[in-house]
Amino acid sequence: MNADHTAPGTAKARTRLSPEERRRQLLGIGLRMLVEKPIQDLSLDVVAAEAGISRGLLFHYFPTKTDYYDAVVGAALRRVLRNISPDPGVAPEVALRQFVERFYAQVERRREFYFALVFGSGVISLGGEGVESHRMTVARRVVDALGLDQSSVPVVHGWAAYVEDRALLWSGTPVADRAPLADEVDHCCRAVRMLLAT
Repeated sequence: MNADHTAPGTAKARTRLSPEERRRQLLGIGLRMLVEKPIQDLSLDVVAAEAGISRGLLFHYFPTKTDYYDAVVGAALRRVLRNISPDPGVAPEVALRQFVERFYAQVERRREFYFALVFGSGVISLGGEGVESHRMTVARRVVDALGLDQSSVPVVHGWAAYVEDRALLWSGTPVADRAPLADEVDHCCRAVRMLLAT
């Protein structure tokens, strides 16, 4: 890679990257910042400066501010999905427990981040990558892991929202007052079976 001269007013030297590398870099910066602040508070000037490029060049990769915000939120939601997915090839009951355990762990580790990501407000459109799309993706993965018919997706979609709410409440409770994680997992696994049976 060839380094260009440092752009005036930026802290970093500009580095030539392929378009795909530059997009990944800009998304990575956005993801790091998203841990500390809601998406609508991300400054594109700060993102560009950290990448060592001009704000105008950032718009070469993401035509509008909303496009950039949507891309960052979409990348964050995909990361959450990777973190909560069960191991491939495990038995359905094991997959269900792994999903619930990993979902709770994800929310506990990054509660403020998850809260801001899913319930934050702002000017983002989330075109196709938004909260409902995220929950639907979760529901479809659980249905597939359990070997259920696709007609079960609406029920599992509602259950996924229920698990999300319980995980947020549980993670916001002082540790000494929380129900044991194993009890929460048992409850959520029983809940989906009961819903599917009705």
